[in-house]
Amino acid sequence: MQTKRVGNITEMEVELAFARLGYPVLIPFGDCERYDLVVDCNGKFYRIQVKTSHECNRSGSFLFECKSSHRKEGKCVFHLYDESEIDYFATMFNGKCYIVPVSECVTAKTLRLGEPKNGMQTNISWAKDYELETVIKSW
Repeated sequence: MQTKRVGNITEMEVELAFARLGYPVLIPFGDCERYDLVVDCNGKFYRIQVKTSHECNRSGSFLFECKSSHRKEGKCVFHLYDESEIDYFATMFNGKCYIVPVSECVTAKTLRLGEPKNGMQTNISWAKDYELETVIKSW
């Protein structure tokens, strides 16, 4: 399937996840903004950039890229997001929506579902802490 089509499907799934919880979702006109959608949570607006996630080769985790790319003069140009452009990244994995503050992301973000095989317990971003229902409680 084409990359753009896969991204569009992920965006729709994220929109649906917010809508199911009763939050209005606003879609910017055109395709020129750094964010894909805006969520209205009790009158406060959150800019969301949606990214498609992929299962990691290591079992028990998935990741999504935290950058965009385009071609300029035949070269691939990458752009990293910051807090002046978006508030959160959102992704879907196994039917669940996850949202991560942009301040916690650089080029990619890995979320872990289960215990690592090597027993490591530091610097782990547990997926359960980023589930949509968990994060919006702090909004």
